Amino acid sequence: MTDSNEDRPGPIRVMVVDDHPMWRDAVARDLDQAGFDVVATAGDGEQAVRRAKAAAPDVLVLDLNLPAKPGVQVCKELVAANPALRVLVLSASGEHADVLEAVKSGATGYLLKSASTEELLDAVRRTAVGDPVFTPGLAGLVLGEYRRLASEPAPATTDTDRPKAPQLTERETEVLRLVAKGLSYKQIAERLVISHRTVQNHVQNTLGKLQLHNRVELVRYAIERGLDDE
Repeated sequence: MTDSNEDRPGPIRVMVVDDHPMWRDAVARDLDQAGFDVVATAGDGEQAVRRAKAAAPDVLVLDLNLPAKPGVQVCKELVAANPALRVLVLSASGEHADVLEAVKSGATGYLLKSASTEELLDAVRRTAVGDPVFTPGLAGLVLGEYRRLASEPAPATTDTDRPKAPQLTERETEVLRLVAKGLSYKQIAERLVISHRTVQNHVQNTLGKLQLHNRVELVRYAIERGLDDE
């Protein structure tokens, strides 16, 4: 399961993980009716890890508060096993600590359960192509935390420990700078007068060169280098 989600034909494959059966079934039904391929559901953390590895979803819609294994641990394990997996947390909690912990574990986005069905469907679509999606107000929190981390002194390394900086093309650097400013793929495409697909390709190439897993990590990388201020 190493191919990118963007290259897989057919509907977006989604798995829903929540310990409340009525909520889980309702979300799965809404996704199915909207044309998504709901490949699996799960009601606890252990079951989620096992079924996700078998079902190979493109997007995991994940609650954090799960029995058997917490959602953050589920996210961490599954993203480590398959870096192409996109995780959208759908939680009742808007606590800053929960949001930051989810993102650090590999989640691409974080949506509150108070979101409308249309907001959820849009969030899953955007998550599938790598856009970081957050309930309004939470994106600023995550970027603020990354800026704080980026301002901390880096651990001392010797020249032999320091990897050689990857060479990005001028256009890749330009796209990375706009990613760091929080623009969506569509906005970047309009700004640079290129196609949405071309933006995706540049982002995927940059992720590969920098050995990063998702766009959230890419934003942090760019902020660490001050690209968001240029």
